[in-house]
Amino acid sequence: MTPAVIVLLGANSIPVAKKIISVLPGAQLYGLAGRTSDVDVAFTEFGATLRELFANGTPIIGICATGILIRTLAPLLANKRQEPPVIAVAEDGSAVVPLLGGLNGVNNLARQIASVLDVKPAITTTGDIRFGIALEDPPVGYRLANPDDAKSFMSDLLAGHSVKLEGNAPWLRNSSLPIDQNAERVIQITEKPVVSTSTRLVYHPATVAIGVSCTSPRPIGHPSSLAGRGRGWGSEEIALVQQMLADAELAPASVAGVFASTLDAANPALQAIADALNVPIRFFTTDEIAAVMSQNNTADGAVAIALAASSGRLVMQRQSSDFSCAMAIAQGAVAKPIALAPLPIDINSTGKPRGRLAIIGTGPGGGDWMSPEVKEILRNATDLVGYSTYLGLVGSLGNGKRWHESDNREELARGQMALDLAAEGRFVAVVSSGDPGIYAMAAAVFEVLDQEAKPEWQGIEIQVAPGISAMQAAAAKIGAPLGHDFCAISLSDILKPWSIIEQRITAAAQADFVIAFYNPVSKQRLWQLAETRNILLRYRHPDTTVVLARNLGRDGESVEVYTLEDLAPELADMRTVILVGSSKTRMIQRCDGSVWVYTPRRYDEDKTS
Repeated sequence: MTPAVIVLLGANSIPVAKKIISVLPGAQLYGLAGRTSDVDVAFTEFGATLRELFANGTPIIGICATGILIRTLAPLLANKRQEPPVIAVAEDGSAVVPLLGGLNGVNNLARQIASVLDVKPAITTTGDIRFGIALEDPPVGYRLANPDDAKSFMSDLLAGHSVKLEGNAPWLRNSSLPIDQNAERVIQITEKPVVSTSTRLVYHPATVAIGVSCTSPRPIGHPSSLAGRGRGWGSEEIALVQQMLADAELAPASVAGVFASTLDAANPALQAIADALNVPIRFFTTDEIAAVMSQNNTADGAVAIALAASSGRLVMQRQSSDFSCAMAIAQGAVAKPIALAPLPIDINSTGKPRGRLAIIGTGPGGGDWMSPEVKEILRNATDLVGYSTYLGLVGSLGNGKRWHESDNREELARGQMALDLAAEGRFVAVVSSGDPGIYAMAAAVFEVLDQEAKPEWQGIEIQVAPGISAMQAAAAKIGAPLGHDFCAISLSDILKPWSIIEQRITAAAQADFVIAFYNPVSKQRLWQLAETRNILLRYRHPDTTVVLARNLGRDGESVEVYTLEDLAPELADMRTVILVGSSKTRMIQRCDGSVWVYTPRRYDEDKTS
């Protein structure tokens, strides 16, 4: 289940919220801005925030009146099978009321919350009250084949009918259902694709593990490797798996997941199979697979993967030219060669998910400049990697994450750490200020990936989430100095020689670019900015407009305008970005004595000043 969000409207709700969050790992606190503090996310629009969470399938626990939740979410109520749990909790913790999500575990979630608050949940579902069970909402590990029949089936039981159980399901045996092995109404638990009816509910236990080993990745140019052409990635593999399930008389609903080696994690065929079956993917390391191969005396990696996933024994195997598959199921005996294991597979403790690495930019400083994409990544990440100053920019979005801090000059070591963490199946966010692709960590991560190329890194899912760069923020604060052609140059000579920097400054000055200078001055580098000014003065007028923006989005922010002639090292530091105008850049005097700076969109040589 997606981690829940606990919604607070006032500071008085925080004690109850902290009790609730203690039993809901991964839950986040959303608090109304101005009325709450020490929350993960502050919001200003209650209705819009709740509706967005609900639409995204996020369980909502509102510490507020039931009425406000109902009225807020009423316009979105269309499909009860897709509704996430919604629960109202009294501010003093005296009441826990499940409102929505009856088919997605709301009653169990309400019981969990009520237990920590030492109250009885206000569950009103008749079947749940009488039998201690909701037939439409089976526990994790079981899927109901005919949910549309569950309501009438439960009505029959409430009216006095008894039920016969076929198969093994402790959660049904331990309930208060009127069980009678001679009953006409039947609940069947089976991996087989049997026919269900209004008097026969069928539950499929998630006991089938599909082990996949992609032995020869398709080359570039293969018809299936080109997006939008041919049958697409995985079509042959999907057909093979579906045929295997049919031959073994196994219901696709009993597939717990697709399992593979971490070395194959990037192969899109895996995701195609998982999507076709609507199941997750989990991975085993080469060492784990090798151990199972040794224990079971098999040389087939897919066989070992399936056995590792199911704790069973192999009974079926088929191969195609570049794909092999083995399956193992958890219970029931069949004549065909299929491996068996005793219980539904716990997908959360079997293998590990594909590692994710997001390289994000927080913007120059304040949270207002952080993109929704970056905020979403920070909410979901398990680990944050970065320079301590930049990690501090994430604010409350960093709460509950593992922090991995390092010195600002350890970019390559930081990139290696992030890749290693992601290779363990974690969701890692590498945090940069500004934009991660502009003099920041994105290039460092790809540099490490390129130079070291560890096999276990190849399966990591990597994304770069852009942020507002310092030059964009500086330009926005003063007007539009980047309104025409511009370039960016770093004055740091740590990673490139000054001779190269000098050539680029000269070329940019000659080409009449607006120039954004990053890293202009540090404690060890005091002369480079003065030399930069001297180079520019060979090609630019002394009155050329220069913008110095410091601590953008943070305490002590300043944006000042000088002339090129007055530019001096003592005016800047490493937290300053400098924008040097072109010959066309203009200033507009404002009535309050300040100025706007802009560079016209039109560039006419005959009007050069």
